Amino acid sequence: MLVMQYPKCTTCKKALKWLDNHGITYESRDIKENNPTAEELKDWYQRSGMPLTKFFNTRGTLYREMHLKTKLPTMSEEDMIQLLATDGMLVKRPLVILDDQVLIGFNEKTWSETLL
Repeated sequence: MLVMQYPKCTTCKKALKWLDNHGITYESRDIKENNPTAEELKDWYQRSGMPLTKFFNTRGTLYREMHLKTKLPTMSEEDMIQLLATDGMLVKRPLVILDDQVLIGFNEKTWSETLL
């Protein structure tokens, strides 16, 4: 299991603590230092079953500065994936990558149902 996270993110810290408290082993990857590639993002998006817009960190400064709320609706999926691959701070976190599933963000109920 791979967890894409940002060490300064309070939600990510809470999520990692939850995993540790439940004895779940994982590989952690800093999303800012080691940004997901376009290929990884495309694969994760396809496995997630979620709309691609869910992969965007809508609360992030960069998202707001780039006015993505108004730009995303007119962008193609390929353009969105390429944009996400440019900066890890655009990607919602934490991201949990499993063999057959991808979890976006930390939701204790969803994580419990999926990981326990």
